[in-house]
Amino acid sequence: MNGDQELQVIVQQGKEPNTTVQEERNQTGVTHSNTYKRCLRVAVYTFFVISGQSVATILGRIYYDNGGNSKWLATVVQLVGFPVLLPYYLLSIKTHTTTTHRDDGKAASLKNRVLVYLVLGVLVGADCYLYSIGLLYLPVSTYSLICASQLAFNAFFSYFLNSQKLTPIILNSLLLLTISSTLLAFNNEDSNSQKVTKAQYVTSFLCTIGASAGFGLVLSLQQLAFRRVLKRQTFTEVMDMIIYMSLVASCVSLVGLFASSEWKTLSSEMDNYKLGKVSYVMNLVWTAITWQVFNIGGTGLIFELSSLFSNAISVLGLPVVPIMAVIIFHDKMNGLKVISMILAIWGFMSYVYQHYLDDKNLKRSVGIQRVESSDTTEAEGPNVQKIETSAS
Repeated sequence: MNGDQELQVIVQQGKEPNTTVQEERNQTGVTHSNTYKRCLRVAVYTFFVISGQSVATILGRIYYDNGGNSKWLATVVQLVGFPVLLPYYLLSIKTHTTTTHRDDGKAASLKNRVLVYLVLGVLVGADCYLYSIGLLYLPVSTYSLICASQLAFNAFFSYFLNSQKLTPIILNSLLLLTISSTLLAFNNEDSNSQKVTKAQYVTSFLCTIGASAGFGLVLSLQQLAFRRVLKRQTFTEVMDMIIYMSLVASCVSLVGLFASSEWKTLSSEMDNYKLGKVSYVMNLVWTAITWQVFNIGGTGLIFELSSLFSNAISVLGLPVVPIMAVIIFHDKMNGLKVISMILAIWGFMSYVYQHYLDDKNLKRSVGIQRVESSDTTEAEGPNVQKIETSAS
């Protein structure tokens, strides 16, 4: 054979071409598998948040409608079930080894930790008590729609405490959620089980607004504590905060129960409960369990996605309660409530859309960094040599 042939000999350092291709395929397969598993976990956690919150709220309304009258006991059952989280904590600690925010390796002092847990625990205990008062006199559909304002309060406090940007979309969400809750102030209706006075309605309305504001404040303070005090946000740190914070809040609610002397009436309350003693106990037990199901789902969403998404999903579940209330309690769904629900959902969608844009921009910036890093590696890696040989 006559002629000149130019051969390109690619000399790669460390790996053969076929091996690299096979590893890329394997990594792609693993990535797809992890994506499906992650989507499944997100779906399960979302179900836990929506179902736990909805069922717990409905059970709280059933408690009041059938003779229950202890606001502090209703507060206790929201908090005292936190030991249910311990098995989840122990089973999940091996799978949640990554850091969702940052970890500079410097653990906070015991004094600072105790102070954080005490302050947040007291706030959570007071917040749950306000929620209990709100549910006492408000129809459950009205109560749930007002609770949607917690998303607006969270953004408001995060703006001052955590320097969150208030984009036009976020401002639109805040306005819609504010109007949605304000409309319900003019919706004076009676509970199905008792005649509610104007003063009682206003009291429950203001307490629910205060509880929603308190919930938004607690979330913002938690984020601030992780950034400024604890200085890291690992799975262990977040679970420790939830458990110890719930422990302090449970102690606060128990102190309130005994200090208010409501515990003296619990025996007669159980005897006179319309559905019977067994139903009375089961109602309290399942209320405690379902609130912890909600906490498990919320915690899971924080680690799979973000605290913002977790809070948004909890707000998404709020419109489910009015629908269930219409079916179970025959609450009236008048025009004012329908408008309020539409505005709340619209505000929620605006909030989620902003989260989607932020997440998209973050992925784009990370992708650009990866491409630049890959180009640098390729430029410094393989050596290409061209050898000219002649064959005759």
